[in-house]
Amino acid sequence: MILWGQQYLEEAGIYFGHGTDNALDEAAWLVSHAVGLAPTFSDVELEQGLTSEQQAEVKALLTRRVQERLPAAYLTHEAWFAGHRFYVDERVLVPRSPLAELILDQFQPWVEPNQLKRVLDLCTGSGCIAIATALALPQVKVDATDISPDALEVARRNVADYGLAQRVEVIESNLFDALRGRRYDLIVSNPPYVDAQDMAALPEEYRREPCMGLSAGAEGLDLVIPMLQQAAEYLTPDGVMIVEVGNSAEALQARFPSVPFTWLEFSYGGEGVFLLEASQLVEYHDVFMQG
Repeated sequence: MILWGQQYLEEAGIYFGHGTDNALDEAAWLVSHAVGLAPTFSDVELEQGLTSEQQAEVKALLTRRVQERLPAAYLTHEAWFAGHRFYVDERVLVPRSPLAELILDQFQPWVEPNQLKRVLDLCTGSGCIAIATALALPQVKVDATDISPDALEVARRNVADYGLAQRVEVIESNLFDALRGRRYDLIVSNPPYVDAQDMAALPEEYRREPCMGLSAGAEGLDLVIPMLQQAAEYLTPDGVMIVEVGNSAEALQARFPSVPFTWLEFSYGGEGVFLLEASQLVEYHDVFMQG
């Protein structure tokens, strides 16, 4: 069934990019879901025979994947991020950020994990970054904010699934608006950052995701610049800000050529993630305000 699914997806010209990058892995994900196995199924389980009902379920899933161009995560209502399962649907983006690697490393070497007490996840979406951070750093409290009430419903569901309501607070906020007086040792964000040119060229699968989670104006900087302008007020003196801007990294550097962004590298792929210290945000505040 997996090999049949692979051929079906390849012949249909499906675009991959929401958890897999090829037809074989995507077919394996959908088939394993249909038969009730985790995506990490064993070689022994691979030999499992399927009932006629399971075969019908597999074919139904793959047919929807092809005909509706829905990302597989919306069909299974689950996505994996930093080794953890999250509920997702079309109210949120499918988790796929390279920030997962940083979280699993407890943000080392960029911060001292034991010094972290409060973390802010701006533009939380499904809550995956906030929750994975709380799981990786048991001593921290995390605020998870988003402007979308629909996305926050998904985030609250995931927080409840992990029993983290005492350590992860879900807050409706337009960036920092609802956070007056709060200070964080770490601000982390995967905000909307797709520029107008890239938005116009997105494959159909990405158009199934909420536009407000992707689109960020002509240069992809409509949210990032206000974040840079305001973040210093919400960081502790030794705090750090880490933000993913993807393909808009070049536009950001061109806009602020004097700012010494630290661009992070990842072992498992991904780029366009910068780090600034609180002191740098203060030093270049006037530059950002001229933005």
